Amino acid sequence: MGRYKRLLSNTAILGVGTFASKVLVFLLMPLYTAILSAEEFGVADLISQTANLLIPLASVGICDALFRFTLDADDGDRKKIFTSSMTVLFAGSAVLALVCAALTFAGMSVSRYLPLITLYVIGANFHSACAHYMRAKGKTVLFAAQGIANTVLTIALNILFLIVFDMGSTGYVLSVVVADITITVGLFVGCRMWRELDLKSFDRTMLKNILKFSIPYIPTTMLWLITSVSDRYVVTYYCGTEAQGLYAAASKLPTLVILVSGVFIEAWHFSTVKDASSEERASFFSTVFKNYMSVMFMGASVLIAGSKILTRLLLADSYYSSWEFVPVLVIAMVFSAFSAFFGSIYFIEKKSMLSMVTALAGAVINVVLNFVLISKHGAMGAAAATLISYLATYAIRSYDTSHYLKFKQYHARVIINTVVLIAQSFIMISAVSYWKYMQLAILLFMLIFNGKGIIMTVMTVAKNFLSKKIKKS
Repeated sequence: MGRYKRLLSNTAILGVGTFASKVLVFLLMPLYTAILSAEEFGVADLISQTANLLIPLASVGICDALFRFTLDADDGDRKKIFTSSMTVLFAGSAVLALVCAALTFAGMSVSRYLPLITLYVIGANFHSACAHYMRAKGKTVLFAAQGIANTVLTIALNILFLIVFDMGSTGYVLSVVVADITITVGLFVGCRMWRELDLKSFDRTMLKNILKFSIPYIPTTMLWLITSVSDRYVVTYYCGTEAQGLYAAASKLPTLVILVSGVFIEAWHFSTVKDASSEERASFFSTVFKNYMSVMFMGASVLIAGSKILTRLLLADSYYSSWEFVPVLVIAMVFSAFSAFFGSIYFIEKKSMLSMVTALAGAVINVVLNFVLISKHGAMGAAAATLISYLATYAIRSYDTSHYLKFKQYHARVIINTVVLIAQSFIMISAVSYWKYMQLAILLFMLIFNGKGIIMTVMTVAKNFLSKKIKKS
């Protein structure tokens, strides 16, 4: 199978699983926002985001290392990698449980949420480890299927805990915890992963190499999350939990960009290791980035143009005013996606320390701007800070990764598309005269300007494929 075909195939398989899962979640957004008040939704979001910040700390970043090392390992080494990784996860979970228990007994103000946060972190880490181990072994269909199963179970439990038992924000979070633990047990037993776990295979040298790669991912992932969620805490501080709830709800729509990006990046990591030799890598990256960039910009333009409609359809009436944050956050997510793409170069080269340094730069910019802008402009300041920090991270990684891989980055196209999206957002938020017609004109321009390149690439790849077939025949 050709490298482009394999990339598209893996992306499609992961896409079916992920999109099916996320579409179900988005369809239930009206239910969530109807049952939970803005304050309750804000509390649930803060619990989830706090747990997400602790996930890489408790796992020592081992899940990324487990996936990367398994990709190019033989069967003998895979057992060593899996055993070493799971040992680290068990130890990290035990430490987290002890710390949270001590804080609970100390009577801290947030102690009532600590058991839930602990279970959330442990369940998420073991689920991620088992699922990504299966994906690294090439079982992409199974990986996608378990993702769908996890989401369906989460939604079913959400309905049970929110509607039947009326558990509020606790039920919203608990459904994720129970679903993660259930799917993890299913994978471990159903896929006989227990056979891969053998203490006799524990290898200190292997563990040392894994930790050397994974430890820098602790601050990297946490810094990435800080860039994503620090604004939630600052908005809560300056504007209250209700404003945070509105901002959190608005953030759900732009995550569609990250959804598309995340599906692709998962397949892309596999392809960059398996399908691209060092001689072909620059050409491969250039072609893929051009089309990836085009899809991101077209999707962003569609979301910005439809931000009012989507907010009306997916959120309760009391959340409608949150649409104003969507356009700016959409652009921010585009540059988050680009940063992830350039981060794949660090992944290939196993330069996790540089990934951490560039993430640190973005996080520092984000935190500083949050305090400066939110205090003056409220939640809109948070959206602006997020955009600027992701844009800065993209620029830094674009420059830094060129030391390891030089490929055409299409800076002019990035600038043109960005300027157009900013203009589109300004027109949308300001509601200038004839804004609907202007939105339509901009949307058509973005589709034509970016879509043309994708069509040309598809035709070129198809032509080369047919030429090879003809020569063989």
